Order: sequence, then structure tokens, then C-alpha cells
Amino acid sequence: MERHEDDMGTEPRGAVEEMRRAVGGFVQDFKGFQDEMTIKLQQSEERMTMLDRKMTLPARTPLAGVVDSGAPHQKALHAYIRNGDDDGLRGLELESKALSAAVNSDGGYLVDPQTSDRVKSVLNATASIRAIASVVQVEATSYDVLVDHADVGAGWATETGAVSETDTPQIDRITIPLHELSALPKASQRLLDDSAFDIEAWLAGRIADKFSRAEAAAFIHGDGIDKPKGFLAHATVDNVIWEWGNLGYVPTGVAGEITADAVVDLVYALGAQYRAQASFVMSSKTAGIVRKLKDLDGRFLWSDGMTQGQPARLMGYPVLVAEDMPDVAADSFSVAFGDFAAGYTVAERPDLRILRDPFSAKPHVLFYATKRVGGDVSDFAAIKLLKFGTA
Repeated sequence: MERHEDDMGTEPRGAVEEMRRAVGGFVQDFKGFQDEMTIKLQQSEERMTMLDRKMTLPARTPLAGVVDSGAPHQKALHAYIRNGDDDGLRGLELESKALSAAVNSDGGYLVDPQTSDRVKSVLNATASIRAIASVVQVEATSYDVLVDHADVGAGWATETGAVSETDTPQIDRITIPLHELSALPKASQRLLDDSAFDIEAWLAGRIADKFSRAEAAAFIHGDGIDKPKGFLAHATVDNVIWEWGNLGYVPTGVAGEITADAVVDLVYALGAQYRAQASFVMSSKTAGIVRKLKDLDGRFLWSDGMTQGQPARLMGYPVLVAEDMPDVAADSFSVAFGDFAAGYTVAERPDLRILRDPFSAKPHVLFYATKRVGGDVSDFAAIKLLKFGTA
């Protein structure tokens, strides 16, 4: 009986131990499962955080320098353009000191950075001197260019000989004032009320079209009165007697005509330090004439771009076709050649202002857009002209 009782006592203890081991294994498995789920949740949260950051980061650097793309401001601007409601813009002005929410002292609002950047990119892409000139952005009403157009001078010295005084550099200051450029596109109120109408793209396109045409003409032959001064508005002299303050020209030798030799003379009239970055500038009609020129071996001086988007080349130098250049005529300056990045400077303020006028042209709404821009020759030695004349 005692042995039987011992056997009976051993069986419950064995069962308890087996159950304990089973429960311990289950707990261990559950803990592993719990740890695995925790890791997966953390990884999922990290992915969501990265996705949120990608969705909230701005797609481009705003022109006005604001880090946030400004969705509230964009909505407020659209409300102002569509129906004249400026409460949103005024509220943003009180909350932020950013330029994109400021009010112009003369009336109107600075446009949102994306629209302003779009207008700027279109202006840079047009066939204008702007495409090859030096473009600077300023906050003042003018821009000064300091030009050192004389060498300091140097000489050979000996150990015991006297050192003579060298020439003093001559610094010239060229001031480029900024002028107000304006455009006045209009749209009907019915069109503005149409939610499917992309008001931002329309406004940017119309403003850019007006601005680019006005700029292109002024950079070439503007008189400098309330507009940029074009390089053709400066005095010209034969390159043989050229001096600072004038643009030198090379005559073709025949009134109203051009020869291959004249193009060669024009290229080498420009200093070697400028030729590496030089470009030709001419109108389409002039380009049609120049394109037919051949050298003594019968080879064309003109070569088209190898791929789409590349400029044509004349004697290896790129050609900018600017329609505001004068067409070929007797004694015309129809071809320019030079390093325009050094020779011509465009100065502009980076902001663009819009004033909504629903009263002057009912039932249409006028949008008075303004920006400030100036331009002038900054290095008279960097640009040469071809005169279609005998002298």
C-alpha cells in the first residue's frame, strides 16, 4: 500500500511539471510574438513618418525664400484673384513677415512663390538677351557695376636697380537703375468663377508673355528712359579707333550685304579673353542670310545644333536668334558678337506684385502686375557689332 501511495503521489507531480513546462513554452512563444509585433509596428511608424515628410516638403525652393509652400497663402491668393476677397491675405500678413504675404505700399499683393518662380523661369527661357547676359537680383532701386578696365602695370626689377612706379588701375562705376515693368491682363468674372479654370497658370502665362516681349526689345534698343538701356542705344565707333564708353564695329565693306570675311573679322575683333564665352545675336531674317555663307573651300560657316534644344553655331560659336535685332539694311547693325555675360547686366527685384481691378473694364477684371528690372552695358570691350556698310 505504501508503494502504491508513492506511485499515486508521483503522477500528480509529473502532470504539474509537464503542465508548467507547457505554460512556460506558451509564455515564451507569446513573448517572442509580442516582440516581433512591436518591431513591425516601429518599422511601420518609421515608414509613415518618412512618407509624411516627403509629402510635406516643398517640391522646389520658393523664389521669395519661404520654406513652406504656403497652402493657406495660395488659397488666399486664389480667393483674392477670383473674387477680390483679401481677408485671407491680410490675415496672413498679420501672422507672418514673409514677403509672399506682404502688401505693396502702392497697392496690390506679392504673388505666391510658385507663380513668381514660374514667371521667372519662362522669362529665362525666352529668346532674349536675358538668356546669355548676367542676371542679378537686388533689393535696392539700382545696381552698381565696378569695372577695372586698366591694368595695374608691372615691370622687371634688379637687385640693385631702382623700382619705377607702375600705373594705377582705373575703376569705372556703371549704375543700372531699376524701372517698373507692368502688364495688364484681363479676364471675365464668369471665367474666374469657373472652378475648372487654372487661374494661376493663366495669370503666369499672360504676365510672362507681356514681360518677356517688353524686356527683349528694351535690352537691345531701349533708350534708358523709364526702361533698360539696350546695347544698340550706345554710341558706336569703328573698332580701329575704339575707346571705352562706345561699342566697336566692323564694317562688311558693302552696304546692306555680308561676306564670310566680314564674319571672320568680327570674331577676331573681340579680345581673346572674351571669345571663349562669346555668342552671336541676330534676327531670323539675318540668320537666313548668314546661313548661306561659305568659306573658300565651299564649307558652310553655319552648323545646326546636333540635338534638339542646342543652339545653331556660326564658326563654332552659339547663335541666339533675337527678333528685336534689326534686319539687314544699309548701315544697319544687324549682327552682334560678344561675351554678353560680361558685357551686359540685367538687374531685377525678385518679387512680382498684382493689383486686382474689377471696376475699370466691367464685366472684365483687370490684373495690374508689376516688377522692377533694369539693364545696361557693363563692359564695352566685351561686345562687338557688324555694320552692313562700307565704313
